[in-house]
Amino acid sequence: MAWNPTHTLKFAGPRLQPGLDLITRLPDIEARRIVDLGCGTGALAAQLAERWPRAAVTGIDRDRNALREARATHPDLDWVEGDIADWTPAEPVDLIFSNAALQWVEGHEALFPRLLSCLAPGGVLAVQMPRNHDAPSHVLMRALASEAPWSGRIPLRRPPVGTPAAYYDLLAPRTAALDIWETEYLHVLKGDNPVLHWVRGTALLPVMAALSGPELDAFIATYSARLAQAYPPQPDGSTLFPFRRLLLLARVGA
Repeated sequence: MAWNPTHTLKFAGPRLQPGLDLITRLPDIEARRIVDLGCGTGALAAQLAERWPRAAVTGIDRDRNALREARATHPDLDWVEGDIADWTPAEPVDLIFSNAALQWVEGHEALFPRLLSCLAPGGVLAVQMPRNHDAPSHVLMRALASEAPWSGRIPLRRPPVGTPAAYYDLLAPRTAALDIWETEYLHVLKGDNPVLHWVRGTALLPVMAALSGPELDAFIATYSARLAQAYPPQPDGSTLFPFRRLLLLARVGA
């Protein structure tokens, strides 16, 4: 399920906007060490470096193609290939930032407390995760994957992203300050069946990893037709794609 620039960068603006919004909400802390977990091509890590020019900024991702792009675009930052699921810093970090990555990691009940334990006193954990798994784009995909001839062959799973209340219960006892909110972004997409092209870079990756050839073509053709009905174009030709995201800022005690 490697990074595909054709599909990922096609909607780079809308995909980055939630992360940029999260950056604007970051408190003004004295940050010496910053880590971007699931940094992708590094655009947001570069924004963090610009805000904290004296900090050592490290981007971590397991996708070599994305990191290659990051190194080429921002050679002054530190890029590390690694799995964010078991990442542990060599020393405490002042800011752990993660945009649209932790939804791929299971076990949030253990993951989030562990990330908090990696922070220096007064440090901040800043996270944005899609919480759109009940939208037609995802419901239709799961339903189709359960039908013949694909039933049992595609490892689709419901992302482990919980409700805002669940993260409050998990994090409030462990933090000095906690801010959690949800935003539904209304993405205005152009082109023919653009929601299909959007999910090709994210939710459809497990399907493309499990199927190939005519089987994959048949799945995508059927899924594409159902998406076109669920997300019809507007009179001006645009397609509206509502997308809910959960954002949180957790600060540990000094």
